[in-house]
Amino acid sequence: MRDTSHGRRGFDRVLIAVAASFVALSATSALGQSAATRTAEDLAIDAAVPVPEPVDLPPPSIADLKTETAPAPAVAAAPATPPAPETTAAAPAAVKDDSKQPSAEAAKDTSKEAVKESAKESGEKPAHVAITIPAADQPVAEQLRDLLAGKAAKLLDRKAERAAVEKFYAARDYAPLWTSAGAATPLAKSVTARLKDAAAEGLSPTDYPVPDFAAATTPAALAEAELKLTASMLDYARHAQSGRMHFSQVSADILYPEHPIDPAQVLANVTTASDPSAALASYNPPLKLYRDLKAKLAELRGESSGSAITIADGPALKYVPERKKKPAVEMDDPRVPQLRARLGITENADSTRYDAKVAAAVRKFQDSVDLPETGVLDERTVKALNSPKRDRQIDIVLVNMERLRWLPRQLGVPSLGNAYVILNIPDFTLKVMQNDAQVWTTRVVTGKPGKHATPMLTETMKYITVNPTWNVPPSIIYNEYLPALQQDPTVLQRMGLRLERNRDGSIHISQPPGEGNALGRIRFNFPNKFLVYQHDTPDKHLFAREERAFSHGCMRVQNPDQYAATLLNITMPNERYTAERIRGMYGRSEIDLKFPTPIPVNITYQTAFVDDAGKLQFRKDIYGRDAVMISLMRDSRGKDLESIVAHAQPSYSRPRADIPQGVAFNDNGPAAGASGFSFFERLFGLPPHPGPTQRPPRNVFAR
Repeated sequence: MRDTSHGRRGFDRVLIAVAASFVALSATSALGQSAATRTAEDLAIDAAVPVPEPVDLPPPSIADLKTETAPAPAVAAAPATPPAPETTAAAPAAVKDDSKQPSAEAAKDTSKEAVKESAKESGEKPAHVAITIPAADQPVAEQLRDLLAGKAAKLLDRKAERAAVEKFYAARDYAPLWTSAGAATPLAKSVTARLKDAAAEGLSPTDYPVPDFAAATTPAALAEAELKLTASMLDYARHAQSGRMHFSQVSADILYPEHPIDPAQVLANVTTASDPSAALASYNPPLKLYRDLKAKLAELRGESSGSAITIADGPALKYVPERKKKPAVEMDDPRVPQLRARLGITENADSTRYDAKVAAAVRKFQDSVDLPETGVLDERTVKALNSPKRDRQIDIVLVNMERLRWLPRQLGVPSLGNAYVILNIPDFTLKVMQNDAQVWTTRVVTGKPGKHATPMLTETMKYITVNPTWNVPPSIIYNEYLPALQQDPTVLQRMGLRLERNRDGSIHISQPPGEGNALGRIRFNFPNKFLVYQHDTPDKHLFAREERAFSHGCMRVQNPDQYAATLLNITMPNERYTAERIRGMYGRSEIDLKFPTPIPVNITYQTAFVDDAGKLQFRKDIYGRDAVMISLMRDSRGKDLESIVAHAQPSYSRPRADIPQGVAFNDNGPAAGASGFSFFERLFGLPPHPGPTQRPPRNVFAR
């Protein structure tokens, strides 16, 4: 009789496997339903409970730890490979192979797939795992492995960058990147050239030391040089993109969106680029404002050491071109070689002839320092060439290039509509830009120096308000109006302001819409933590002045109706708004015109910029921003400026809107230790004062 026990045993194993698969699927389904139920409950709880700021979060409790570890069994049971779609056919296979240990090759392949899948999900390029290391580089690779495991913190003091570098080199089995058989690779030479040319971008080459690979004669020295160049490359990318100093070092009223580099992305981009030098340079601002200043910086420096050359006094030199068959006149003077070097003329460098090329260079210099473009080397031109003013101009250009690194990166690349507003505080101008070209511009009034300075920021304008109500900010109530009320209880009424006391004891002062409203007829809204905005003003005479820093921080616009029409036509081109149509809305009721697409608003501080005619312009440093930044750059003495950043950001909390009862006020606000209700009794208890019949006084307190 034929033995069928083997077949029955095989069939029994199949039945057991199928049964086990159904049990596993049922458990998984139940677990998924339970997790889904918990997630819904958690979401409901989260929606009902206010979320505090990160700095106010309480320490984690045991319950928090249990919540975090609850899903652990399900995660632990999952394989290292990326999750695959659930199918009924996959479960038996998993059970069938459960008793088998995966081979080394299978584990390696699984690890590779996991790395690729993880990189795909994070947007990174898949890491190159398998690499063949030449025998000559194997000792360096071993030293790199040890260095990254031990002393890497000394060379890479930023935790995120150190982690990215460790992961990068581990993925290539610690094979050196910058050297091959002890010699610098073409990749290293390309990156080194960019680092040495950092001054052209307004950076300092001393911040990015380049190791001498030829002097590194041991594997340990080569490994250390490897990481030093990697660290310098990351430092350059970080400074190029975000700046050598943080804006919080300069002033508390500066706030731009952070855009730090991703060190893993920098490593991937630069090391895989066809032109590594260009890839590294691309971290500099992609703005026309920046490119123009970079070109002027090169002109100021003369692309030579000419700025250190002093031109001696002497007779005026000029060049007379050929006219009516008369030969050109070229004067001869022993100072001309120094003049050629000073102006960056390399052709015929030793010639003493004051020829057409020298005269043209002198005319260009005269134009840059606002001298008559005569081409004659006269006493005024020699004095300007020898003046330290030129070095001062270089410093001003450098800090302005630095400030441009703080602006959002999307300003220089196409975006939705590619439109934005940019307001330059010291130039007192506002421009509407689209596709990197100016669409419209107007004059503005900005904040007074000191505590009323207009902040530097980036926000989005979401709507404009026609016929706005002016709700007086608490700071102005405390510092301006309450002291004025002590002197004259009728001042608010005469200015057309309404004073109300809320149930909680706080007071509210407002001015209704109208021709005399402090905000004028239009307010341009871009909510921000500094509580400033752009608006119209009844005080039109201030726009005639060259320097226009008069407000409490907000920005007054000279032609608000045209400004509104320009913005509305960008966001709603089919509506065909005009300035006349906007003026037709003027009245006593507020009208909000919302933008379908918000428009970025950038408040900048450019004391040096290139105008539409291509000329370098300088403006007065009304808030002292240049002085602070120049001092920071000089005092750093080559050190990383980020090391002295104040880690505790200042608080930008709103001024308190409530006024406690029983507090008297003086010229600086609440008086210390004051008590009694006399002031508020007088403030709210007096009958309405008829006031004089003359025109209300001008509202000098408007923001």
